[in-house]
Amino acid sequence: MRRAISIDLRTDDAAPLRPEEERAFETLDTAYRALCAMLYNYAPMSGHPGGSISSGRFVAALLFDAMAYDLANPAREDADVISYAAGHKALGLYSMWALRNEIARIAAPELLPSSIDDQLRLEDLLGFRRNPTNDTPLFRDLRSKALDGHPTPATPFVRLATGASGVGMGASLGLALALTDWYGDAAPRVHIVEGEGGLTPGRVAEALAFASTASLRNAIVHVDWNQSSIDSDRVTRESSHRGDYVQWTPVELFALHDWNTIFVPEGTDLQRIVRAQRLALEIENGQPTAIVYRTTKGWHYGIEGRASHGAGHKLCSHGFYDAVEGGRPVRPTKADGTSALLLPRCGIDTLCANGTKSTTVEHCYWDALTGLSRWLESEKEDVTHLASRLVASKSRLDDLARTRREAVPSIDDVYTLAGVAALPRELELAPGTETTLRGQLGKSIGFLNRFSGGTFFIAAADLLGSTSIAEAGREFAEGFFHATENRDSRLLSVGGICEDAMSAVLAGISSFGHHIGVGASYGAFLAPLGHIAARLHAIGDQAAGAHHPMILVCGHAGLKTGEDGPTHADPQPLQLLQENFPPGAMITLTPWDPNEIWVLLAAALRERPSVIAPFVTRPAEKVIDRHALGLAPPSDAAQGVYRLRKARSCDGAIVLQESGVAYAFVTETLPLLERVGIDLDVFYVASAELFDQLREEEREWIYPESVARRAMGITGFTLPTMYRWIRSDAGRAMTMHPYMHRHYLGSGTGRAVIHEAGLDGEAQFKRIVDYVETRVVT
Repeated sequence: MRRAISIDLRTDDAAPLRPEEERAFETLDTAYRALCAMLYNYAPMSGHPGGSISSGRFVAALLFDAMAYDLANPAREDADVISYAAGHKALGLYSMWALRNEIARIAAPELLPSSIDDQLRLEDLLGFRRNPTNDTPLFRDLRSKALDGHPTPATPFVRLATGASGVGMGASLGLALALTDWYGDAAPRVHIVEGEGGLTPGRVAEALAFASTASLRNAIVHVDWNQSSIDSDRVTRESSHRGDYVQWTPVELFALHDWNTIFVPEGTDLQRIVRAQRLALEIENGQPTAIVYRTTKGWHYGIEGRASHGAGHKLCSHGFYDAVEGGRPVRPTKADGTSALLLPRCGIDTLCANGTKSTTVEHCYWDALTGLSRWLESEKEDVTHLASRLVASKSRLDDLARTRREAVPSIDDVYTLAGVAALPRELELAPGTETTLRGQLGKSIGFLNRFSGGTFFIAAADLLGSTSIAEAGREFAEGFFHATENRDSRLLSVGGICEDAMSAVLAGISSFGHHIGVGASYGAFLAPLGHIAARLHAIGDQAAGAHHPMILVCGHAGLKTGEDGPTHADPQPLQLLQENFPPGAMITLTPWDPNEIWVLLAAALRERPSVIAPFVTRPAEKVIDRHALGLAPPSDAAQGVYRLRKARSCDGAIVLQESGVAYAFVTETLPLLERVGIDLDVFYVASAELFDQLREEEREWIYPESVARRAMGITGFTLPTMYRWIRSDAGRAMTMHPYMHRHYLGSGTGRAVIHEAGLDGEAQFKRIVDYVETRVVT
């Protein structure tokens, strides 16, 4: 049954703003559009002025009318959030943030955070798209922030790193869910800014379906429907005109997914913008809401439509000066109808003859910014009114008195338990019993989930049972999470088969800091499709100086998923993730024995990376009696690389990686080697990144360089994942991997596929004999 409602403001003549209030907003908008023009001009040829300008008026209404937040405390958890899913509008975000800060400085300095680290000042705009190592005089002397081309949590009041199309929507909705779980019905609102072009990726539709199905009433999307992308001025269908890309309107897209919709036909009409936002806050049917504002990209900038998407006026051109000074300000500030805001002339010919001189441009830029500041100071009445609205925003937040629910999870309990060395008794596996790697991982996360009161939210690409990740939510309410009807569930329904949207939602959940998002699918799909969201999450953590793990379970990994064929049993996913992130951001786990699961999961959680990616197999395995075989205990896996078997009289060294080939080696190859008297040092790679966390002397003691230069490898992943461990040409030539025979493998049982790959026990034995004989000859 559909619960959402639709409101069209075409015939709504309500005027919630008094004339003096509207005048103050017009002053703000004049300054905002001038700043947008300046950022593009003085940070030479950078940014997206068009969409930043077309979204400015509804963002201004959010910050100065609709939202409840505390300017002095950007980290306050109970505050409403604004999230720019449209990360390319960063130029606008920085402009609006700086104007808000300047308004407070002029008219209500007591509102400002005590530390400039928690502010975004006009001075910081000198750092737009500048590298942190920039050394121009004013950037250095004014302690300007280096502002990325797309927003990250390095900027106050920004919770998420966005930019990749569609990912910001899912992550913002994940944040909304985490806030709902923490605060219940009093959850802070998450206001999401996006354009119609950013709605076209498939992962967005999946995320919208998730939000409405879970009844995330605290999510409000604000769509800048300006109809212009890089290549088109008719992105969607509108009236009788077909769209170049999609044949829906934004209102139709959200209505299809059972969102409340409010259409603002004149998206620059301040009265209707404020009316729409206030109506959105009053809707009480439990569904998320989308407000669609019909706008014009580059409104009153002098360049409109797609031409203003990623480009603007040339440096210090007449068009730029007209946009700021002589263009049509919405409300003239002089009796003669001209603007009082004048810009310095920097010697256009000198600047443009042989390229720009950065110090000259910087001084000209700063003169322009200080000129804008003086202009705002001259508009004292309007600025004072706007500052009073910032005071009111904090008062609203304090009056709401939002408090967390009684039974919220404790993520600290997860880290406490992960820090205990002993294996929990209920996770012990006796030799000779059978289980799956995926099943043991699900039980291990479930144990942590129960112990912490529900820290982990679980999702899978319609594979909750098949990947065994449902085990992690078994002790909680059955069925999928619903904000009103099933709040105690930890299982999420993220659109069905949708690894990329799922990963974005989980990243947003983890970013709140009190939960850990866990997603599972075939490793062949989750590693590539979840990569973008994982990378943005890691970037956000780095920018915030935070540690917010999410877990991507690359299930059904390896050759033993043989019956599904090469489309599903792909060796490559590890290569996409392992050591492809900055140190500390990603930890991959490649256990071979179910008893290593807890050891590796706990070790990874102790390091608190942004992303943990376990690679686990599908079929049941017999738990090996490692002690009886003279193998190292599972606890050694926490080192990342460990000596599985120590030779008495060493004939060489073998490095194993991946469960299928390791089981074949232990159960089939090792007895054959012992029969002919070949004695080897055997190492196993359980996590390259955990190994990297060790001190250099520890790494050299565990796996010396001398061993790397004489070893051969056997992996169920790709050859490049072994290059670090096998350092000689001869060793690499002998290393066994699934693509040895230069083709993708066929379907069949896991055992048959391993045999086709030439990685079964007998084939391993023959290659090792060749390796040993070659070493003897050389």
